[in-house]
Amino acid sequence: MRADATRLQSRCPDEGSMTAFTVVITMGLLALLGLSVDGGLSLAAKVRACGEAQEAARAGARHLDLGQLREQHQLTLRAADAERAADTYLRGAGATGEATVTGDRVTVTVHRTQHTQLLTLVGIASIDVTGTATAHAEETDTP
Repeated sequence: MRADATRLQSRCPDEGSMTAFTVVITMGLLALLGLSVDGGLSLAAKVRACGEAQEAARAGARHLDLGQLREQHQLTLRAADAERAADTYLRGAGATGEATVTGDRVTVTVHRTQHTQLLTLVGIASIDVTGTATAHAEETDTP
């Protein structure tokens, strides 16, 4: 019986080495899967942040200073009203960000945090994304 046990041990000198290889490969595949899944989620969050910034900027760009337009034929915005309209839109959309007005332009920046699903396994709990958009008042020929 002892001879059979010795013969089995001599045939499998690298017993257990496949387990370490499997663990390393599995972790690598999970990391790649995490990059794919969480990368896609963060890209979707960035697209959403950009869309919210565009809509908020458009909401702000509607607040023209009509007095200056009539008297001096200049397109300028009522800065406080434009910023307030953009901020109101962002609050309604559940987003955080800031709006700035310069002349006839409203620039809105939206910040979002996308929590990761699989990259948490490698220590990345969230990804911060930012979307920025600018809208400007424009004179058009209307009948």
